[in-house]
Amino acid sequence: MHYELYYWTGIQGRGEFIRLALEDAGAAYTDMARVHGDAVMQPFLDGKEDGLQPFAPPFVKSGRQVIAQVAAILDHLGPDLGLAPDAASRRQQALQLQLTIADLVAEVHDTHHPISMSQYYEDQKREAKARAAGMRGERMPKFLGYFERVLKDNGERHPLREHSYVDLSLFQVLGGLEYMFPRRMQALWPTLPLLRALKDRVERRPNIAAYLASERRLAFNTNGIFRHYPALDGET
Repeated sequence: MHYELYYWTGIQGRGEFIRLALEDAGAAYTDMARVHGDAVMQPFLDGKEDGLQPFAPPFVKSGRQVIAQVAAILDHLGPDLGLAPDAASRRQQALQLQLTIADLVAEVHDTHHPISMSQYYEDQKREAKARAAGMRGERMPKFLGYFERVLKDNGERHPLREHSYVDLSLFQVLGGLEYMFPRRMQALWPTLPLLRALKDRVERRPNIAAYLASERRLAFNTNGIFRHYPALDGET
């Protein structure tokens, strides 16, 4: 199977969760906007292509099927890529964990855009600083502590006792939070030994290591979800 991935060029965002799964599995895929430009997505977003109309990128074309939303995409691709458990009940667990990751990612985004997506961060800096204080003090420990407990309860190496797309998504989240909140993550890491070990293991997986070293991997930047603004990390 050859897959088509559709996501904005130059943005280190939700599309990266899909890329990591495709790269880890060694799947054949084309990053369509990087090859053809962002305009290649518009016919899908306008409902002029076959398949269910996506609300926004990322979405994937798998055969004749168009799938949108990160969790739905990974649930669909997971079995074919060898990144999801075989049992239906275990696949449901994977989806539940991925949806919890999606909740965290949404809160991360709203940290630097707490009022409106249509306004620049610079137009809502005061509100973002207040939102970030709650993110650092309450929400990050709550989410990350939950995933640390999930690891502990499932053999300490994988949330599902086997490698899956959830491992890869946690790797992306942890790397993003480390970029966005370096001071806060430095303080939290000692309380998250299992998550830190998982991040290190994923980074050493052969296909992931090759991807991270390639030009295909975009560095975290202030055009994506995980954005480093010193003021949001508690710096003056």
